[in-house]
Parts: sequence; C-alpha cells; structure tokens
Amino acid sequence: MTTAAAATADLLTPYRRVVVKIGSSLLIEDDGVSLRQGWLDALCDDIAGLVAAGREAMVVSSGAIALGRGVLNLSAGPLRLEESQAAAAVGQVALAGAYARSLGRHGVTAGQILLTVGDTEERRRYLNARSTVATLLGLCAVPVINENDSVATAEIRYGDNDRLAARVATMASADLLILLSDVAGLYDAPPAENPDARLLTRVERITPAIEAMAGDAGSDLSRGGMRTKLEAAKIATASGTAMVIAGGHDLHPIRRIAGGEDCTWFDASASPVTARKRWISGHLETRGSVVIDEGAARALRAGKSLLPAGVRGVEGAFQRGDAVDIVVDGGARIGRGLVAYDTGDATRIAGRNSREIEAILGFAGRAEMIHRDDMVLHDE
Repeated sequence: MTTAAAATADLLTPYRRVVVKIGSSLLIEDDGVSLRQGWLDALCDDIAGLVAAGREAMVVSSGAIALGRGVLNLSAGPLRLEESQAAAAVGQVALAGAYARSLGRHGVTAGQILLTVGDTEERRRYLNARSTVATLLGLCAVPVINENDSVATAEIRYGDNDRLAARVATMASADLLILLSDVAGLYDAPPAENPDARLLTRVERITPAIEAMAGDAGSDLSRGGMRTKLEAAKIATASGTAMVIAGGHDLHPIRRIAGGEDCTWFDASASPVTARKRWISGHLETRGSVVIDEGAARALRAGKSLLPAGVRGVEGAFQRGDAVDIVVDGGARIGRGLVAYDTGDATRIAGRNSREIEAILGFAGRAEMIHRDDMVLHDE
C-alpha cells in the first residue's frame, strides 16, 4: 500500500478528485471477449495508491458488452440491439466483480453506477447521481461507472465513454480527468501515417487548429477516437476539470503519468468550484424563491448549507433540482441554488429540524434544502 501511494504522488499531487476512463481496447484481450487481468490488477494498484495518498478516485470503464459476449458465447460479428443489451446486462456483473476483486486486494471498496444521458443532463436525476457519487467517495469507495447499455438505445446514448467520462467529471466537480488511450496523446498529425508527427505535451486552449489534428478510432473495440477525446476535453476544461490523454497499454498507466511519461495535458479554464458557480449563477433560469431568516443568511455567508430550519417560506412552483433564488425575509436576493425538494415538500418542512423530515414527508430526504455545493451567493 505504501509503495503504490508513493508511486502515484508526483505530477498528480495537485489533484484531489480524479476520474480515470478506460476503454475496451485496453481492458479486453485481442480475442475480444477475455479480460486482461494482469493489466487490470496493475491499474487497480495505481488507483489504490491514489486512495492511499488521500485522493478520491472514480473509474469510467467500458468492456461490459465484450465480457458479456464471451460469457453468453455470442457469435462473432455485429450484434443485434437486443443481443448487445443482453451482453451488457451479463457483462456489467462480470466487469463490476472484476474491479471489486482487484481493488479489494488493497482493502478498497468498489461501487457500480450505471448512467444514461438523462442522468447527467436532467437536473433532477443529475442531483441524485451526484449525491450517490459524493456519498461513495466520502466513504472512501471507488465508483465504477459505465453507460447503462442494457437499457439505453441509440437515440438516448452517449455512444462513447469519453464524453460520458467528461460529464461524470463535471458532475462530480473533479479536478482531473485521465483518458487512457491507444496512443500517447494528441499528435499534430496522425502518427500511424506520418513518422514525423509531434506529440503535443500541453494544450492551453482547444482551437480549430487543435480540433483539426483529431483522427478516427484507433481499434475495432474503440467507439471513440481522438475526435471524441477532444470533445470530452472541451466539456471537462470548460467546467474547471483539467484533462490528460495518455497511452494505457503498458502496466501501471497512472503511475507512468505521475512519473512524467509523455502524454497530452489540457488546461482547465477555471477551478471546478468556480466553473460550477458560474453555471448556477448565469446559465439557469430560476423557478421560484426560498425565503430565509437572518440566522440562515449568516450561516450561508460562513460557508454552510441551507437547512430547512432557516427557511421561512417558499414562493413559485419548482421541482427538485430546479434553480431558485435565495431571499432574506424582508430583504434582497442574496444568491441562488439548486433546491433539493419540490415546492410542496419544501413548504411542509420549512422551519423544521432536519431530523423531522422523515416523519413529516414519509421518506428520509436530504438534510439540506440547498447544499453548499449547489449554491452561489451574489458576493462570491
């Protein structure tokens, strides 16, 4: 444990919360259905090292359909939609079990989360997914995340895990997104075609010239390619998450990044907190107001969440996850945030202690009316 922690401490030291994306071409053997167990164990050694060093780690992993295909002995060639979904259902069990066993060698717990587009784009479901991820990380577990291929159809799919990983990193306010790839990073020309292609070690901003350097998918198992990686970079960096594209085929890829192996780093445009507050304050239409007392206002200015006890009343018609204004009773608007309750439930628990929520509503809801991470005050 000490060795792994020391090995993943160098260039990754500034990053507290890290998302690692693994593609099928790295995780699956050349036969297309078998797990590269030795590679996975080495990767999980690196991830356990991050956890041991006090960091929070998440994994976005492909491979479920390939593993399920092998378990079900499905024939070679393209699969029908229902066959792909069946393979995903079986493979997700195998994939989660593989991560759980490999991380468990270090005493690290893995948790599985399956997402669709709606889970990261619809605010109500977004808050649920964000809360689950945050709770797992708070318990020192490693969320292993994949697209829910067993139920998602073409029109509601991401289709590649690069963009899914970027959305997860944004949702979780991660500091760094690591995309492990078939190649060492972004080149100024396709390296397979041009032996003089030069690896870009840092990209400060994604310009049209940078986008023009993107090529197509690098392997039969990969549904992405450099183009989707650059799209992921735009999503991540705009939300305050730095990103790195690095070669992943060799053992201990995260340790290699930490040690300075050649790869491409993408600078974030701001910190995750700053970017998230900018999004809440400037890009969401409010659906109502939460009126608070002076004591609650002082607590918010001190960095606390808004608890129901400090709420005098609510105005408007909103649903859980909507943006609402925060108004001091008899005074001005002091901020806005994403509310954790619908209008009716918020009205019923206003002014009450959080311990009373379950008795009042009949279910154990969030302790906070608006969590501090989902709030921005006007003077911030």
